[in-house]
Amino acid sequence: MRPTFRVLLLSALASAPLILLPGAASAQGAAPRAATQAGASQVNRIVAVINGDIVTRADVDGRRRLFALNAGLNITPQVLERLTPQVTRLLVDERLRMQEVQRRRIAVTDNDIATAVAELERRNGLPAGALVGQLRRAGVEPRVLYDQLRVQIGWARLVRQLLGPQAEPGEAEVAELIAGQRARTGQPEFLVSEIFVPIDDPTEEAEVRTFVDEVVAQLRRGVPFPVAATQFSQSQTALQGGDLGWVGAEALDREVAEVVRQMPPGAIANPIRVPGGFQIITLRQRREVGRDMATILTLRQAFFPFSSPLDPNNPTQQQIQTVERARALAGSARTCEAVEAAGRAANSGRDPDPGEVRLEGVQPPPLRQLIGSLQPGRASQPVIAPDGVAVIMVCTRETRNQAELTPDAARAQLVRDRAELLSRQVQRDLRRRAQIEMRS
Repeated sequence: MRPTFRVLLLSALASAPLILLPGAASAQGAAPRAATQAGASQVNRIVAVINGDIVTRADVDGRRRLFALNAGLNITPQVLERLTPQVTRLLVDERLRMQEVQRRRIAVTDNDIATAVAELERRNGLPAGALVGQLRRAGVEPRVLYDQLRVQIGWARLVRQLLGPQAEPGEAEVAELIAGQRARTGQPEFLVSEIFVPIDDPTEEAEVRTFVDEVVAQLRRGVPFPVAATQFSQSQTALQGGDLGWVGAEALDREVAEVVRQMPPGAIANPIRVPGGFQIITLRQRREVGRDMATILTLRQAFFPFSSPLDPNNPTQQQIQTVERARALAGSARTCEAVEAAGRAANSGRDPDPGEVRLEGVQPPPLRQLIGSLQPGRASQPVIAPDGVAVIMVCTRETRNQAELTPDAARAQLVRDRAELLSRQVQRDLRRRAQIEMRS
């Protein structure tokens, strides 16, 4: 008689992705292999000229498809057409940024791009090389992603270079910021993500407003906020999916602070007019300054996939053998290194090291209870899910005040704020001096 497996769904312990890429099922509507001569002419049509550089319909189409894939949208003509204004404006700004990166001879090598792609795959639990395959199945040439990464990396380096000595805050500045936060102990603090879209020409405000309204509509239809921020935000936080981190109301523009104070966690605000453009905000959490005690764990997990979805009442032979393999590991593993090695050998695409995990945030509750009961260095019993079985080991456990501003975090905050201000100034100047011709 076959055994019956009790199923406990695993939570996603990995960190939030920079860019979320669904599976091949999201590739619905990918471009046909052959195009007519008329279609090819349409694809090569110039839609914008920026200081002599061109943006073609093919450039717009590639980026539209990349965004739709990242967002989990069906790649239909209606969806692509709705994205056209946002993507066209974004590509114009990217051309300006890349021109300035090249003018200042800031190098972004192929190795830099390869490293960034590998990081995307790691954060999404994809094996090496899988990202390119997903793009091509959705009708997206990999160079579309490579070009976007090249601009983001180059612009971040340019801003860092322009900051000069300001990129290294002094000890007095760090101490002042920490003292200021301690003085606000007990006041509200907000975990916020943003999308910033600049207005470089006052005559374009209505057009930009239409653009940001559509972005908010897409977010409310379920597009992940980090995906939209990575694609559309002109803030330095775009590389982190729009993550501003924990901020007090005094660190936000006054108009934004007024809205955030009234928002429930999980809400997405309507576009907010701020100096220089529009800001789209989502509030992820709120807490009191200086008061956020948490249990922080480091873990290792070995995940062994099933070759087909599990029927708990009628497991296949492969599933039975996979569970036995996990039980053997649970009985023999004595160190986190052993669990990590087993996880890498399984080659499941799931990272054996999910990084630091806050116990209170682990979902679902049965998994949180299981992990919370583990002593460091003791492997769990197999945790069975519909797609496979995992063995988890807690490596370290620490109670930490997450609201405490450390010197390193204070330095990072100072540099981030300065970089953001400088980035907006430089982008605005580039737009003001540029010769931009938009073609219908």
